[in-house]
This record gives sequence, C-alpha cells and structure tokens, in this order.
Amino acid sequence: MSRGRSERVLARRFSAGGVADEGRRPDEVVVEEPLEIRLDGHLVATTMRTPGHDFELAVGLCHGDGLLHGAPVLTCRYCGTGPAAETEFNVVSVDTGGRAPEPSPRLATTSSSCGICGSTQLDDLLVRLDPLPVHEPWPAGTLFGVTERVHDHQELFARTGAAHAAAAFDRRGRIEVVREDIGRHNAVDKVVGRLLLDERLPAHGRGLFVSGRASFEMVQKAWAAGFEALVAVSAPSALAVRTATAAGLTLAGFVRDGAFNVYT
Repeated sequence: MSRGRSERVLARRFSAGGVADEGRRPDEVVVEEPLEIRLDGHLVATTMRTPGHDFELAVGLCHGDGLLHGAPVLTCRYCGTGPAAETEFNVVSVDTGGRAPEPSPRLATTSSSCGICGSTQLDDLLVRLDPLPVHEPWPAGTLFGVTERVHDHQELFARTGAAHAAAAFDRRGRIEVVREDIGRHNAVDKVVGRLLLDERLPAHGRGLFVSGRASFEMVQKAWAAGFEALVAVSAPSALAVRTATAAGLTLAGFVRDGAFNVYT
C-alpha cells in the first residue's frame, strides 16, 4: 500500500539471538525519488528527495544557493515542458519571468544525505551575504522546548524512522512550519521555500531547528534565510561554527535531554 511519502514492503524481523519471526510482516519505508529543479527553464539541480512540498523545496533551494538574486517567484509548476504525468511529477520549474540571472547547474546529482557539502566556501558567503542584524540572546527555555515540540509533528518519522525534520519557530517557541524529508537539506529548503512563498523572509526573530547535525550547509541556509538561531539535535562541524560566527548567527547543538551547547 502506498501512502504518498511512504510505502509498505515485506520484511522479516530477527532477534539478537538470530531467531526470526515466522513469516514476513509489512513494514513502512520512506520514499526517495529524484527531483529535477529548473529556474526560468534552466536546469539548476537534480536532488534525491521524499515527494511532497516539491514547490517549496525548489524555491528554497534556489533561494539558499543565491540564484534568485532578489527576483520574485511568479509561478511554480511541475515540468513546464509537457504534461507533468510524463515526468511522474519529478520535475519542478520555478519562474521569475527572466528576472533572476541564468543559473549555473550543479555538476552532479545531489544525494539525500549531503546536499552540496564542500561546493561553496565561507569566503563566497561573505561576498554574497551581509552579517545578520544584532539580536537579543535567545531564552534558554525556548531552545529547550523546541525539540519536543517538533517531535510531536514528525508524522513521517513516526511511521518510517527514516525522515529528518526542519522547523521554523519564534522566540516563544511556537512552531510555525515543520517539514520532513529523507534529506536534511531538503527539509530545510522546504521550510525556507514556504516562508519565501508566504513573503515571510528574511526570518528575523525566528529560529531554525534541524533534527540532525549542524553542518556548514545548514548554517549557510539559515544565514541566507535570515534566521537568528540554528538549533540542532546533534553536533556542529568546525566550519559550521566559523560560518555562524561570521554570520552573527546563534548556533546551539546537542539540544536534547534538557540541555544544549551554545557555540556562537
């Protein structure tokens, strides 16, 4: 049985002693499919993602990579070169009416695990992005509660155990947008894309939660979107800390079990 973002497969379960259950039982697994993203008819990237909120993903990726250059998104549609069913809804076209510069496509398919790790350096971001406005320290109580609040919205993870989550939250800890995907970077792009389409960027006064580690790419996306804080369940990388410092971004890691580390 298919449920859109997950499918049922048969699996046999073994215990630690090597004893298998009798027969095979249905298990729900997350769906992973390629999505080709185009900007004004030009190929931008092909990324492996979990279907759902594809327009948000496409818009968020274009924004995070600096491809829009402030141009408004006029339309988003599947394919754009023919019936969407012919491409199985795996091609999304973002249209700015030619106001965005012609993009340079990524050289390879983006995996669902690592995004564009290493393809953009800190020096490039310093040229493209201004430091964030100075902001008040985030209340510790707000950061403590974010992980649990987001967990209550992780419906796909509850079914499959294989989906990352990203969320936008305000200074009171209220969750505004939650998105799930097999890829960490995709989940973030979906959140950013939703805020952009709702004309709520830059995200000053908001924080970004990610369910995995705080990599350089996560900091890049948070900075580009204007978030004041990045909150991660796991650890940051050294480059992520340096990038957050340059951005003026609050970076918190290991936000779980009633404690967290603040790195910037």
